[in-house]
Amino acid sequence: MALQRTRSPELEHDVGRTPNLGYEPAGTYGFVRFLEHGFPNPLVRWHYHEEYELHLIVETRGKVFVGDYIGHFEPGHLVLTGPRLPHNWISTDVPEGGVALRDMVLQFGDAPLRQAAAMIPELAEALPLLERARHGVEFFGLSATAREHIERVREAHGLQRLAEFAALLDQLVRCNDYRLLSTVQLQSFDDEAALARISGIVDFLTEHYAENFSMADLCARLGMTESSFSRYFRRATGNSYTDFVNRLRINKACQLLMETDRYITNVCYDVGFNNVANFNRRFLQIKGMTPKEFRRQAEARFGAGA
Repeated sequence: MALQRTRSPELEHDVGRTPNLGYEPAGTYGFVRFLEHGFPNPLVRWHYHEEYELHLIVETRGKVFVGDYIGHFEPGHLVLTGPRLPHNWISTDVPEGGVALRDMVLQFGDAPLRQAAAMIPELAEALPLLERARHGVEFFGLSATAREHIERVREAHGLQRLAEFAALLDQLVRCNDYRLLSTVQLQSFDDEAALARISGIVDFLTEHYAENFSMADLCARLGMTESSFSRYFRRATGNSYTDFVNRLRINKACQLLMETDRYITNVCYDVGFNNVANFNRRFLQIKGMTPKEFRRQAEARFGAGA
């Protein structure tokens, strides 16, 4: 049986977003809320919330945790996280007494933007970015521009603030130098029927990832030849079928390693691998570290007092 620790991310409630922590007071903003804080700060914790969050680090270096991603950050680190995607930034080179300003953050909701995009065609350009944000997006080469926009958003109100935010959103939408941080991602499809079909396949794999079935078994279910399925699947996901399943299983393994005390050998079999050596090899290939090292590093997402 898996032994549960207090390893789950904390849900951030609006009632706790007080001005003394760096939030704009309730009633002083509209669609976009600004937040800034230093380090250490009570807001630095493994948590998630319902809003998108554009997060800019302006000082210190350390480790960033987004979903199952573990990496390093430094000043200029710019990341967009989607709703309910756990995240945290832990600084490791803090001067004595801390720093007054480490993070500049914008938060905004999902439903209002999608509803507006249904009515205003120009806003629909942002929808692919919102889908990518489900996995966390790190942008490169945009930090100076983003900071200027964020500062203007901070100083603006009403329609002017919305205009400044839209200008920043346009920069993010048009940025091609980025990477996704957590899990696998579907490519965009012009054909909605094709997208629906591949989404159904991915949903099936996500539900049955631990079962022992081959591509031939899946092709038989779909009535497709293996060669046509292989081409179709690679176009939709950017991965071969085998690579995609391995990534999906490793992602599930990361979740178990982060949230339970199950032995690594048990995690291997839980997620569908039938060979520990192969599991370790695939994990290293995809995550850049061993399962043991991943679990050890993941502990740091709670901060020094965990």
